[in-house]
Amino acid sequence: MHQAALRSTPSHLWLRRIVRVVLVFILVLAAAGILYQNIAATRDRRQNPMPGRLVNVGGSRMHIDCTGEGSPTVVLESGLGDSYVSWRKVQPQIAKFTRVCSYDRAGLGYSDASSQPRTSRIIASELHALLQAAGIAPPYVLVGHSMGGYDVRLYASLYRSEVTGMVLVDASYPEQENRFPPELKNMEGGWLREAEFLEYTMPFGVPRLLGLCDEDPVQRAAECDWHAAHEGVEEMKAFPESASQTAATGALGDMPLAVLSHDPGKPSDDLPADLAKPTNDAWEKMQEELAHLSSKGTQTIAKNSSHYIQIDRPDVVIDAVRSVVEQTRQVQPGTPKP
Repeated sequence: MHQAALRSTPSHLWLRRIVRVVLVFILVLAAAGILYQNIAATRDRRQNPMPGRLVNVGGSRMHIDCTGEGSPTVVLESGLGDSYVSWRKVQPQIAKFTRVCSYDRAGLGYSDASSQPRTSRIIASELHALLQAAGIAPPYVLVGHSMGGYDVRLYASLYRSEVTGMVLVDASYPEQENRFPPELKNMEGGWLREAEFLEYTMPFGVPRLLGLCDEDPVQRAAECDWHAAHEGVEEMKAFPESASQTAATGALGDMPLAVLSHDPGKPSDDLPADLAKPTNDAWEKMQEELAHLSSKGTQTIAKNSSHYIQIDRPDVVIDAVRSVVEQTRQVQPGTPKP
């Protein structure tokens, strides 16, 4: 009787009611967040329709947008977690002198997710399957930004006969983790946790509500959803393996190669002052070494540009692509031009 009386005391009843109210409140809040995210994402995509088309690749849809005419075809590979949108300042100009395609890796932008690990080798094989399914024949000039540099180097290693030129846009270097200041590794852990926060809270609309999604409506429509956030995290986790895969690819022979590097005077805003200089010094040296991957390699410093050269200095990227395209045409007499 005594124990039964304790279980039914008013204080215990109030505690149960409070817990129930809190749980109901959390569920209502979560449901409201999910509804908000879905409505806002649907509105963004309705008002900013996808360019290009969706192509069936092994039962999954991948988004690709090709413009212009001529050969070789320029294929644009975005950096870690980025969609096709990162190239929109350069693609229209490249389309004036040859065919050019931007696309979304699996899980990013408008492409369906993939169950495969997000390593550069797999990404390169998925791009190859996409180009085949879309009927986009080689030869290709591959353009890779940041981590996309790993992807295009893997592609050239796996499908060498299809690639006639390459442009690396402030591209990652396979040994960079060992050549950056050791303190940077602690910061990388923080960056991963921030990315995971976006992934876990995206379904409930928290990043959108906090203004963490891009203000640009086109970019927000393509990238402010759970699939993109999840893909970014998976690519980040696979980064060391992608680096190892790229390190094993070797040199590019006499392939026309343009290496574009950001202005040393514009370090990343994410770096504290004491790490900015040693990190940039290491980066500059590695960028010089990238140009030595080919006997026809060149390096250009994009003045007044940060890491996203295709956004800060699109003219530098366009000129580099034009130069590599012209070089490939000179060694392939009779190549059709636009």
